[in-house]
Amino acid sequence: MSEKRWYSLRVISGKERKIKERIELEVERSKWKDVITEVLVPSEKVYKIRNGKKVILERNILPGYILIEAVSDKFTPEMIQSISGMTNVIHFLGRDKPIPMQEHEANRMLGKVDESQEVGESMIEPFLVGESVKIIDGPFNEFVGDIKEVNEEKKKLKVIVKIFGRGTEVELNFMQVEKQS
Repeated sequence: MSEKRWYSLRVISGKERKIKERIELEVERSKWKDVITEVLVPSEKVYKIRNGKKVILERNILPGYILIEAVSDKFTPEMIQSISGMTNVIHFLGRDKPIPMQEHEANRMLGKVDESQEVGESMIEPFLVGESVKIIDGPFNEFVGDIKEVNEEKKKLKVIVKIFGRGTEVELNFMQVEKQS
């Protein structure tokens, strides 16, 4: 029985996407689609707020690794050699005889990737209670205050701002403030 298994490929960190594209081209060119079914760079979506705008980034969960799904009994030494010999590829886990990942390990990695797609994004540098922020939008523009409460679901903050020498609580959304550097 032919079963698909996930294999872990060690690569030079920062080159994951380029290598993934190269492997996919090789799979296409060599007609290995029935054996190598998926090539994945495990990543999650995160966001940052830059100049009051939400910027979405993809962050690697496993820097320096690519996951390859292949039909285990058809994954030939030639295929393994061809992928291992590519520029910036270090080796498969298990070197010349790649060891498939345990199913629970693969599911955990893939679950984290899927979770990230469903949930939307999480913030790369979350706001923290007690942290100072500068208000960049709304009636309190240019005021600086300290975060009293963070509501991640609603993307809102409660900030204490000094107005006429007294602390006043103001509710703002994430887009209305920026972190003080």
